[in-house]
Amino acid sequence: MATMTYTLSQFVEDLKAITTETTRHGAIIDRVHPLARQLALSKGWLEPLHYECDTKQGFGVHLLHEEPDHTLAVFAVAWLPGRGAPPHNHGTWGIVAGVDGPERNVYWKRLDDGARPGYAKLERAGEEVIGPGEVAAFLPDAIHSVVNETDKITLSLHVYGKHINSTERSQFDPEKNIEAPFKVTVQ
Repeated sequence: MATMTYTLSQFVEDLKAITTETTRHGAIIDRVHPLARQLALSKGWLEPLHYECDTKQGFGVHLLHEEPDHTLAVFAVAWLPGRGAPPHNHGTWGIVAGVDGPERNVYWKRLDDGARPGYAKLERAGEEVIGPGEVAAFLPDAIHSVVNETDKITLSLHVYGKHINSTERSQFDPEKNIEAPFKVTVQ
């Protein structure tokens, strides 16, 4: 029996339908979660260029889809060996699905009230390794860091309610208790 391939265009249409039917972040995440997993495992959308990385930032961000108003952004993100992203939030709901290789996600809890600009006190709240077909979901203020602990480039599929460079998101330095704006280079 042949396996049906779930395409990026089908995923985008499903994503549009879901976000038209509800604006509740939790409901969107619940419905997009299995679809992101299906797309990550189908790999029909995957191209060799999605493995290209920006050596300065330690990862490559490849835009696969974005609506004209910067909503419903879908990316392929490649992680260089031994590199990752510092603790950060997304400023929007998000789903990450493993495509090729594992990535370690460390989850952080914010201990301060966010009232002091540029200051944030964090503590580790757990971690999980996301491998192919495994999915992590994030509410807008959830904080996590990512690292590729392997000796090969790894790849994950990222889906956000809004393009991550169009949100008010932050990166954090938990040792220095610093919060700063976070933008990434998109290839």
